[in-house]
Amino acid sequence: MDLGLPEEHPARDACRAFLAEHERPTGRQLAEAGYVVPHWPPPYGLGADPVAQLVIDDELRRAGVRRPLNPIGIGWAGPTILHAGTEAQQERWLWPLLAGEEFWCQLFSEPGAGSDLAALSTRAVADGDHFVVSGQKVWTSYAHWAAYGILLARTDPDAPKHLGITYFVCPMDLPGITVRPLVDMTGEHAFNEVFFDEVRLPADHVVGRVNGGWELAKVTLGNERVSLSGEGVLWGRGPTADDLVALVRAAGGAPDPVLRDRLATVFCESEILRVLRLRTVSAVVAGRAPGPEASVRKALADAHGQHVMDLGRDLAGPHGMVAGTGPTPGAPVAGGWPPSTWSEGFLYAPALTIGGGTAEVQRNIVAERVLGLPRDLAG
Repeated sequence: MDLGLPEEHPARDACRAFLAEHERPTGRQLAEAGYVVPHWPPPYGLGADPVAQLVIDDELRRAGVRRPLNPIGIGWAGPTILHAGTEAQQERWLWPLLAGEEFWCQLFSEPGAGSDLAALSTRAVADGDHFVVSGQKVWTSYAHWAAYGILLARTDPDAPKHLGITYFVCPMDLPGITVRPLVDMTGEHAFNEVFFDEVRLPADHVVGRVNGGWELAKVTLGNERVSLSGEGVLWGRGPTADDLVALVRAAGGAPDPVLRDRLATVFCESEILRVLRLRTVSAVVAGRAPGPEASVRKALADAHGQHVMDLGRDLAGPHGMVAGTGPTPGAPVAGGWPPSTWSEGFLYAPALTIGGGTAEVQRNIVAERVLGLPRDLAG
């Protein structure tokens, strides 16, 4: 694996010149410069090859510049609109999406359609230049903040379940939309259930073709699973096993041999996941198509996240029963993570093997598409 980045590269020079002119760039400035999604084609990106992408990431990191926060918009909705949206749709939605000016949510899962998403029952009935939407979505992250949502609804109830679904962009302030909070056991309100009561959705908000939404849903879900297998053990949003080891080291180590063994185990898991990621990046940098590592990594990363947070709870001892405490109270916080991250992370970690496709579904995908195993056992 050779991931050494060149110090002399046109993308590095251009990024440094941009940062010299914009010391603290806004989200809109980053988007218009192509630095939010440099791998996208112009005008939204730079058409950057893998080396240029890594060089740009390196320069932004050195300058302490963060890209806009809009994970569902930039990571899932944006690539789908770029793939299948009209020029007018792309121009209207992609710029504020990339700039972080309009936050997005995902209106996919339903009470009766989670892992089997194609079983969704939310209806969208054509009525002139609108569709009338009725139904319910659930586990919709940040729907209470979102300006838009990507919506799957059934437009042909007589078609086979995968063929009668349409993909919409849904403004979240339309009359008839009700958002109700779902407070999880961390005490936080991130999830919601969303009700549609004869919501009139303009027909020009259909992405792709009517009844062709399932193919676009697969594009979105593919981007989702890659995003959820990022760095950190809480879908890229939390600390790593290295952070936990650093906390224990700063506190003088773990005297219990069983705890030391568990620390070594989560560290080894972390290294395996890091190597899988580096193999994928190295293959792309070398111009080769990535192998099965990306598919395998999501399934492994979710269980690893639970292992890290379980261990953090146990290292805290009695303090682990108190909200807002870390595994080593009073010790320096590694990586800038507040102590509450660990107690909240332990409560949140069970969601890791459910969101973005359950661990069981992920293993079925790996078995069928990577190992070539049959869908069902014969006889």
